[in-house]
Amino acid sequence: MEVRRLAQMVLLRHGESQWNLENRFTGWVDVPLSPKGEEEARAAGKKLSGFRFDRAYTSVLTRAIETLRIVLEVIGQTGIPIEKDQALNERLYGELQGLNKAETIKKYGEQQVKLWRRSYDVRPPGGESLKDTAARVLPYYDRRIRPEILAGKTLIVAAHGNSLRALVMHLDRLSTDQVLELNIPTGAPLLYEFDQAGEVTARRYL
Repeated sequence: MEVRRLAQMVLLRHGESQWNLENRFTGWVDVPLSPKGEEEARAAGKKLSGFRFDRAYTSVLTRAIETLRIVLEVIGQTGIPIEKDQALNERLYGELQGLNKAETIKKYGEQQVKLWRRSYDVRPPGGESLKDTAARVLPYYDRRIRPEILAGKTLIVAAHGNSLRALVMHLDRLSTDQVLELNIPTGAPLLYEFDQAGEVTARRYL
């Protein structure tokens, strides 16, 4: 009788972008990785050298695509299927996009900016809340990624701080209060392991 292997999924926030470096709200603006971000992606690849991925997923933004490309290059797996979808894009920051975070605090006040950045359902002007982000990330996960987990595949998802926060909130069953303190570091692979029913059995940073 064939023993079915159990699924694994690595979540990877892109390496530092040029606007992370400049302390700007980025959102859907398509900025490149900084040199440090490229190094973070290479370091993540080295941590993942023992993995053999069946499939990869990424947003349509360059910083996530490049992070994934570098990782797959480092581990010698450039030929695997890659699915790109804007459902995995960073949270849309609307009118804050491109603004320096320190200058934004001076303009709107620290409490207001913290509310926009860390609350669950408060939108910045013209942008998305984390709740809005989850409303596109989670249906995509259920439709495209979870079936591969149920099939016992090994997957990697390269995305962004808030799209991954939305997914981790779901996987870890965090409350709307608990997710406010959740921070996903750049370039740090987060491994999830699943049982045959697709339930999380373990998680850890590599």
